[in-house]
Amino acid sequence: MRSSALRVGASLLALTAVMAASGPATARTATDRPGSARPGTTWSAGWAAPVQRPSEGFEENWALKGFADQTVRQVVRVTGGGTAARIRLSNLYGSEPLRIAGATVARTAGGASVEAGSVRRLTFGHRRSVTIPAGGETASDAAPVRVAPFESLTVTLYFAEPTGPSTFHAQAYAKSYRAEGDHGADRTGAAFTAYTHSWYYLSDVELAGGGAGRRGSVVAFGDSITDGFGSTSDANSRWPDLLAERLAAAGTPRPVLNSGIGGNLLLHDSPWYGDRAGARFRRDVLDKPGVRSVILLQGLNDIGFSEVDLPTYKPNPQVSAEQVIAGYRELIARAHARGVRVVGATILPFKGAEYHTARSEAKRAAINEWIRTSGEFDAVVDFAEVMALASDPLALDPAYDSGDHKHPNDAGYRRMAEAIDLGAL
Repeated sequence: MRSSALRVGASLLALTAVMAASGPATARTATDRPGSARPGTTWSAGWAAPVQRPSEGFEENWALKGFADQTVRQVVRVTGGGTAARIRLSNLYGSEPLRIAGATVARTAGGASVEAGSVRRLTFGHRRSVTIPAGGETASDAAPVRVAPFESLTVTLYFAEPTGPSTFHAQAYAKSYRAEGDHGADRTGAAFTAYTHSWYYLSDVELAGGGAGRRGSVVAFGDSITDGFGSTSDANSRWPDLLAERLAAAGTPRPVLNSGIGGNLLLHDSPWYGDRAGARFRRDVLDKPGVRSVILLQGLNDIGFSEVDLPTYKPNPQVSAEQVIAGYRELIARAHARGVRVVGATILPFKGAEYHTARSEAKRAAINEWIRTSGEFDAVVDFAEVMALASDPLALDPAYDSGDHKHPNDAGYRRMAEAIDLGAL
């Protein structure tokens, strides 16, 4: 019996070796969750970013042009820790299959450089390359890499063939680097001579071997204020980052995922600003590992975009406070059906911003009153109150204003994180 088992084990090892050398793996559609690890492995969320359609975005990026014989190196800070990692890649908005010719993960040393001896080749179904169909996603196999909470990992992807327009996250507020040719295993960043502030194809980093995931993940779901517009680039000073730090300092560490998209709307899709909240709520909240709570901060763009003529958002229909509230109710019901707590966040003041009018202000007031008093959320965080100028509650406090009268600066994002009752999560 034992010799038979040994022969079977040896055969499996040999088969794995053949698979690793025999060509690219093929990923599945976005409804599947592929990836392998030891049986019984518990994965927790380390980092995530919601993906968007390729677009010009708010500043120069590589999404429309894509990549060909180029390497992209992306740095992300995880809010949990572990001894193994895997990544998820999305080709959700690709019109053609996407071939990843090689991928690595490493501990970050600063900029595009990685720590010596930390580079790990990633495999997909035990192969070093993978093809992701249009509309699909894939997960890598587990890679041994030790990372502590709030340390950064560098994920490097090599595209040998033209990718076409790239599924991406427009506003990363962190640099992603590009090199010509294959530099996936490079320790230094010398070859990475170009950068943008977007993430490409990378949607998740998941960790195993840590403890924070036992308490469940918190997802911050919203628009540019959650995404971090106005925060210092490469400083991890968005309010979800700072909330994760507060949880750890309080002795209750939990993964906190940022599912904000700049310009995102509760009720309408946009080529630039992502799928509407209801369309992306499952993949960006409910399907995240161990999710237990979601903080919902949405609606500002729904009531504001109708007041301005934006070439990037047409048509711009009038949206009522009642329609926004109905959108909240839909998300609350879907979260509760999965056992997920929902914390409602009031909409920040925006007097002086380009789409502040008497009509949009009246809508904000009605929506915020409902959030505070309806009892339909499991808890409420009153961002509007703590961020307002004391002498004018319709205006953002200048101490917290990034300069456009609606997006906070670093101090403002810290104040938002401080306003959240940790016990409500």
